[in-house]
Amino acid sequence: MLEELKQELDKKKNSEQGKFLSRYFKTGKGEYGEGDIFLGIKVPMMREISDRYKELDLKDVKELLASEIHEYKLAAFLILVHRYGRNKKEIFDFYMNNLRGINNWDLVDLSAPNIVGDFLFHNPSEIKVLENMAYSKNIWERRIAIVSTYAFIKEGKFDEALKISKILIKDKHDLIHKAAGWMLREVGKRNREVLESFLKENYKNMPRTMLRYAIEKFPESIRKDYLKGRI
Repeated sequence: MLEELKQELDKKKNSEQGKFLSRYFKTGKGEYGEGDIFLGIKVPMMREISDRYKELDLKDVKELLASEIHEYKLAAFLILVHRYGRNKKEIFDFYMNNLRGINNWDLVDLSAPNIVGDFLFHNPSEIKVLENMAYSKNIWERRIAIVSTYAFIKEGKFDEALKISKILIKDKHDLIHKAAGWMLREVGKRNREVLESFLKENYKNMPRTMLRYAIEKFPESIRKDYLKGRI
């Protein structure tokens, strides 16, 4: 089944799209996605293909995660998302034990909320995992920490997103600024008062990108006031 999946993905290769995605996901020397190879398959097609291989043995999923071909890794994480509902503890543990397979932000965003976020939401005794990852030296673990809070936000629980966002305020990487701002924006969509309370306390210390993402849905006049420090 593993070789069939690889062959199907290889047949869908789009060289031009692959070149574009390689640039978009920063795979050049010294960039955060250095060394990844893109076949050029878009996410809807990836979901369709991965769904047909959701019974793939976990040892084969692990082999996909070790590949330098990005779509192989993405297929692995999409398969894990498919499998998660049937055996949440097993898939959560497998995910956490194979974080080294994550080396780009799309792999985080398409899997972490559905696996890490959901598991921790339903197992609050293990919630310390998020804070530990937020302090990690690994950028992808930090992104997992903040993006996983989306599972809490969707349930109307905002404390974890606010706590992790505050930890990450001093982060140096724009991929973390964007992710934290995104989660704060999602909080604001559901409760503007909660977001504004957080912003009034923290916005002057926030990276500009994080702030811009967080206030994206505010009226223009209020956005300008935040950006000019007049709140």
